[in-house]
Amino acid sequence: MAKTSKLDAKTAKMSDKGMPIDIGISDKDRAAVSEELSKMLADSYTLYLMTHNFHWNVTGPLFNTLHAMFMTQYTEQWQALDSIAERIRALGHYAPGTYAEYARLSSISETSSVPNAEQMIQLLVKGNEAVAKTARAALKKADSVDDQPTVDLLTQRLDIHEKNAWMLRSLLQ
Repeated sequence: MAKTSKLDAKTAKMSDKGMPIDIGISDKDRAAVSEELSKMLADSYTLYLMTHNFHWNVTGPLFNTLHAMFMTQYTEQWQALDSIAERIRALGHYAPGTYAEYARLSSISETSSVPNAEQMIQLLVKGNEAVAKTARAALKKADSVDDQPTVDLLTQRLDIHEKNAWMLRSLLQ
């Protein structure tokens, strides 16, 4: 019978639970950043769903403009969801993925009816601003633990949501 080395025994033990993450950020700090990113994912998904809903249901004189603008925004938001969720996974945590989790974590309230076009724009301005605030809070946490990939991701998201809010707000003037 072959002898098992200490390294083989250690590797076998790690493979039972997966290899530990050793990226220079403590378990506690990765958990804290993942918690903030989970809020970001929930807000982003809620805003995505709202934007897509409004794309389908917008009416009025600005129909074509809003329909196209909403599609551009929800398409970009959809693609960003994956980046946020994958960053949570890279930090060693599971990404939230149910409506119940999103409702619990999101700072954005869902609409219960179909608002008119102007109300849609106002709600999307508020939604983009809410995501921007969530991104800022998460960015502060990530920066405090020297998590540069998360800082980079959140800086990009912050830029996009501030720009979307500005463009939507401009329609109301």
